[in-house]
Amino acid sequence: MTANVPDKPALEGLEGKWDDLWSERGTYRFDRALTRRENVYSIDTPPPTASGSLHIGHVFSYTHTDVIARFQRMRGRSVFYPIGWDDNGLPTERRVQNYYGVRCDPTLPYTADFVPPYEGGDNKSGKAADQKPISRRNFIELCERLTVEDEKQFEALWHRLGLSVDWSQTYRTIADSSMRASQLAFIRNVARGEAYQAQAPTLWDVTFRTAVAQAELEDKDMPGAYHRIAFHGEGENAGNDIFIETTRPELLAACVALVAHPDDERFKPLFGTTVTTPLFGVSVPIVAHHLAQPDKGAGIAMICTFGDLTDVIWWRDLSLPNRAIVGFDGRIISEAPDVITSDAGREAYAQIAGKTIFSAKQAVVDLLRESGELIGDPKPIIHPVKFFEKGDKPLEIVSTRQWYIRNGARDEELRQRLLDMGDDVDWHPAFMKVRYDNWVNGLTGDWLISRQRFFGVPIPVWYPLDGDGNPVFDQPIVADEAALPVDPSSDAAPGYDEDQRNTPGGFVGELDVMDTWATSSLTPQLAGGWERDPELWELVAPYDLRPQGQDIIRTWLFSTMLRSALEDGRTPWKHAALSGFIVDPDRKKMSKSKGNVVTPADVLETHGSDAVRYWAASSRLGTDAAFDSQNPTQIKIGRRLAIKVLNAAKFVYGFELPSGSFGVTHPLDLSMLTQLDEVIIAATAAFESYDHARALEVTETFFWTFCDDYLELVKERAYSASSDAAAKASAVLALQAAIDVLLRLLAPFIPFATEEVWSWTHHSSIHNSVWPTGLTAGEGAAFAPDAAPALPAHSSLLGLAGQALVGVRRAKTDAKASQKTPVASATISGPAAALEELALASEDLKQVGRIETLTFVEGPELAVTEIVLEAGDA
Repeated sequence: MTANVPDKPALEGLEGKWDDLWSERGTYRFDRALTRRENVYSIDTPPPTASGSLHIGHVFSYTHTDVIARFQRMRGRSVFYPIGWDDNGLPTERRVQNYYGVRCDPTLPYTADFVPPYEGGDNKSGKAADQKPISRRNFIELCERLTVEDEKQFEALWHRLGLSVDWSQTYRTIADSSMRASQLAFIRNVARGEAYQAQAPTLWDVTFRTAVAQAELEDKDMPGAYHRIAFHGEGENAGNDIFIETTRPELLAACVALVAHPDDERFKPLFGTTVTTPLFGVSVPIVAHHLAQPDKGAGIAMICTFGDLTDVIWWRDLSLPNRAIVGFDGRIISEAPDVITSDAGREAYAQIAGKTIFSAKQAVVDLLRESGELIGDPKPIIHPVKFFEKGDKPLEIVSTRQWYIRNGARDEELRQRLLDMGDDVDWHPAFMKVRYDNWVNGLTGDWLISRQRFFGVPIPVWYPLDGDGNPVFDQPIVADEAALPVDPSSDAAPGYDEDQRNTPGGFVGELDVMDTWATSSLTPQLAGGWERDPELWELVAPYDLRPQGQDIIRTWLFSTMLRSALEDGRTPWKHAALSGFIVDPDRKKMSKSKGNVVTPADVLETHGSDAVRYWAASSRLGTDAAFDSQNPTQIKIGRRLAIKVLNAAKFVYGFELPSGSFGVTHPLDLSMLTQLDEVIIAATAAFESYDHARALEVTETFFWTFCDDYLELVKERAYSASSDAAAKASAVLALQAAIDVLLRLLAPFIPFATEEVWSWTHHSSIHNSVWPTGLTAGEGAAFAPDAAPALPAHSSLLGLAGQALVGVRRAKTDAKASQKTPVASATISGPAAALEELALASEDLKQVGRIETLTFVEGPELAVTEIVLEAGDA
């Protein structure tokens, strides 16, 4: 073997060197002309949100995907590994507002050559009032500008990490091609009756003035208080008060009923009767519903429109009126519900109109205290409150007209179909599937996809205006497929001219955009050329793998499954690989909201990409991993491994192979190759079952045995210039074969160090080489044909010799002698069978231990029982 080995191999600089060469040579390019579907391994890569910076959690999960991609490529699969950027939606808008100090006001005209107030930083504490209002078009231009710059930084980091994606297969969720696919899927949803609009109670974020979907909720424990309030009986119950306890007294004016459990004996006599509300004097019924909780509060609750999601269920199931009083801005609307007719009631309402929720609550409590209808003092509690996952204030529920896609919440046939599709996917780890099942079974409403935002995919519909200029919402004008993509805010409706916009008898464009998940749910289609490149789509779909974080099963995974069910009637992928969370040293999940996020650039620069990849790959799918930036122990271990690969290979390639025809014949060499063959089998099986951490574990464990034991045991024989050329050749051939195999086994994990070493003896990339297949002759065989017939052989010998070597070294250490100290004699005891096998490596043991005479005696366990140093060296 001819090796071109540098004098001082080092990790520094390998990332830039090899990334440039991989790009130049197209090492990871997907060549559709040379493949068929059965040979393709396609990955539905998660598109990171292009709004700021990547964090260490991205490095963690994307490394998991990359090691799988590299393994499949070496197994001979043509890997379709694209990457996209999720660059539309609220996160991008927030970043643009903070970065440029602006906010969007769609009523303003466009300003050419607009210069933002400032550029850079992260003005998170800036108030909206301090941000400069600009037109929608100006705002979208700034979104486009900043996301492009962010994406360049993201791409540079992925290159640094060594992701083996095909950079010719990229997409942006806001690009025209993505808009077309998203709008096309929506139009077909409308045509099949799967997408519809409705005026309905909607979860609403008052900060961002937008609707929020069920999947975007998170509970936060917040302080609150139970207020015990008296409602007044009517009719036969006149003079009797009914007491409820509520955390939302500010919604008394929106009360439409009281509710108790149908089996609650305390309230059965009251069902069908009425009470009047305190302060406002409105008559409301007392009703029964199974969701009422007898052991919560007073056991009877008020139903308001709308305090929480349970109110929505009660309102819908019991056909109650809607008396909503909270506006889109989170304040109490100025006009009181029509049912408040008394002067006292209207006066009380006037005292809360226009107030924020917080101020209105305090005002109502003061009024109740004055009227004597607040019983006792409020009782403080801590309770879960619904928030938009990116919001800072509790959500409200308002009535709005929105677009929805049916998701099985009210369609049992579709729900069951989605559950069955979940059964068709192989989940890694398997226990993650229950999260999908629970989400599908727990759906309470269809998927709300419209958003009252600006930087997103426009909903491709218009509405005709009647003779008075009012929109006819139940007759939407849907875009023609051939015209996509469209923007109804600037493109005229089909069959109309632009001058008919906003005029009686003309049209008005839909201004809402789609939820970002409505586009991200189509990532298989966006990357795979659906309805754009039929040949590519047939090659890659359905995909082999969906890798992602466990926290977005309810959003990205479910929504993709839904869109595939509606459009294709099949699962979008065969496997789902779910990564765990990154937690800080206190085992708290890392997130931007908690302020404990670590950005990866400095970590990669300090320790090297292979070291960071090793840390990530050491964790199994679905398992959380701790990261301590002050003491990244696992990363340091990974760097030590990568350095050892360079140095061990340099050492091995320094041994000269004798001329002539030789093979691997020595028992110790055969033992090492036998164990390595077992490692190949175990690592391959682990990878095929999506357990990359196990593949790394068994490979790394053997690698250190190879370096610490085998290499030490045979180096004297490999160096030897004695007449036993066959013994020397056996060692050199075995060493070279083992390095060749170990490099390939480690290549998915530490691609830079392994590629560097591989290049010393090969002209092609290790990442396009063939995964080792052990003893099997032919392509991919790990060992030379002349060694394979002798294997497996002496499988226990390497372990016995390593154990004996440790004993000899320990004995010298105990004698406070150097390891180079010659030994006059040494005695090793052990079971007869073990000693008989160990004797086959006695010459190697003697050479490495500098032992003149080595004696074996029977004993209960293998141990060095006596060692005599040469005179003058003790």
